[in-house]
Amino acid sequence: MQRAVSLVSLLVLGSAWILQAVPVLPDTVILTQENFDLGRFMGKWYEVAVVSTCPHYMQRKRGNPVIVALELQHVASEGNFTMTAASFKNGSCKKTTTDYDLTNTSGQFYHHIARFEADVDSFVVRSNYDEFAMMLLLSIEKPSGNKTTTMKLYSRNMSVRTAVLDDFKTLVRQQGVSDDTIITNQNEGDCVSGDQVTKPVTPQPQISVTKKWKRDAMPPGLTAQEEDAGNV
Repeated sequence: MQRAVSLVSLLVLGSAWILQAVPVLPDTVILTQENFDLGRFMGKWYEVAVVSTCPHYMQRKRGNPVIVALELQHVASEGNFTMTAASFKNGSCKKTTTDYDLTNTSGQFYHHIARFEADVDSFVVRSNYDEFAMMLLLSIEKPSGNKTTTMKLYSRNMSVRTAVLDDFKTLVRQQGVSDDTIITNQNEGDCVSGDQVTKPVTPQPQISVTKKWKRDAMPPGLTAQEEDAGNV
């Protein structure tokens, strides 16, 4: 008997949103925005709110709930893009750079965190490009098999409209997470040149998306997120 396919229901923001289904597990489909425009998604973002099923990550974020500045850059001829994340910690500006591999599905990206042997898939589930983007991260840590779901709200500015935040809360609830646990990051200002910088995160060699799904047979997740990286 064919297994029923469940869809992640998403609240419609304003007018109807056009989404495309991305298979992750045999009984799970993630909806991403159809006709996703990578070029419009690039540029400066701020991580203004976040929630995760990883207790360690949430504890660390509560201890330093600051807005993370993100700079996304893509070279048209390359199959990846870089994200430089910057935020204040202990009075210093910490910066990390991570490479994200593009996949065969628009609005879906992949990166590997060698420190935790974790594969992470990120999905742009909703964005109007000029104001906000709502992200869903699914990850799995190996060899433990620990899985994590993380949701992040990006804004082009260091603030976000109440209506957008309310829709983000709805998305969080639809993933089975209480919206009371959402961490709203605080504005500590932009990192400036000359502040302390950390070494870039070293990415693993690019992995074929098709091979990766066959290998994992489950959505990648992350139990111990990269410290203050603010990754997609």
